Amino acid sequence: MSLIEKLRSGDIRTAARLMREIDDEVPGVKEKLKEIYPYTGNAFIVGITGVPGAGKSTLTDKFIKEFLDRGEKVGVVAIDPTSPFSGGAILGDRIRMQEHCDNPDVFIRSLATRGHLGGLSRSTNDIVNVMDAMGKTVIIVETVGVGQDEVEIIDIAHTSIVVVIPGMGDDIQAIKAGIFEIADLFILNKADREGAQKTLRELRMMLDLSRHLYKDKKLPEIVETVALTNQGIKEAVDKIYEHKKYLQDSGLYEEHNKKRREIIFYKLLEDEIRKNISDYFDTEENKRLIEKIREKELNPYEIVDELLKEFHLCNVCV
Repeated sequence: MSLIEKLRSGDIRTAARLMREIDDEVPGVKEKLKEIYPYTGNAFIVGITGVPGAGKSTLTDKFIKEFLDRGEKVGVVAIDPTSPFSGGAILGDRIRMQEHCDNPDVFIRSLATRGHLGGLSRSTNDIVNVMDAMGKTVIIVETVGVGQDEVEIIDIAHTSIVVVIPGMGDDIQAIKAGIFEIADLFILNKADREGAQKTLRELRMMLDLSRHLYKDKKLPEIVETVALTNQGIKEAVDKIYEHKKYLQDSGLYEEHNKKRREIIFYKLLEDEIRKNISDYFDTEENKRLIEKIREKELNPYEIVDELLKEFHLCNVCV
């Protein structure tokens, strides 16, 4: 059987091995990604982001069950913090979702950030494509706890969910700026805590003040949940499906797919250029060039222009 035939038949070992090769950047894995790419673009991708401790993993666990009950085949990419010792993922997310591990309709993969910014791992897009090619109909991407400008999830997910909780001091401060603006749906988790209604009022006020940011876009809704007791989970998934329908009816669903393909192209190109430049400078001659730049014997601006001309990448350098 070919690689894609094994994936489409649900061969877990093939999928797991391929994902490991992707994450470890094993030579030759790019050829396998080329093979599966034509079979991607069918899954509905849901992103879950928010500050650390908001309950993202517990929500993801509950969403898996709800999506399964609605006939979906679910993939989960859980971005975990990087171990300072092994460099691998600290598998907190997968531990919380272990009850689903024996279900053939669920595939869960934990990834370490490995220093990558933006709340995701470098290999997230490729792992999502593998799950897509496997036939997963819904793929949940749960980011590591993020700050204000770590908003890469919007490039991957059709529907981006921002999870907040009450009782964090300046409740809304943590989701201002970029991360506030990426939300398609807000989930106020742990809504049984003291201060939940205050946080809810502040969220509604900020949404009302931010209407101008959503000119041609659906204003995000807010769902209150208590993930540990399943409160609000069905309602939250209902809102996710409502947003999917809105995207499909407005033409934004396919537009997002096109934009994601474009982003994948540019990121692949940047990675290859970076690798080639790194190899290019791994010579004694070019190491001496770098040393002259370090000693301010050469002007880095001029050298960059000269190199761009040499690589035929610049038509406007003067």
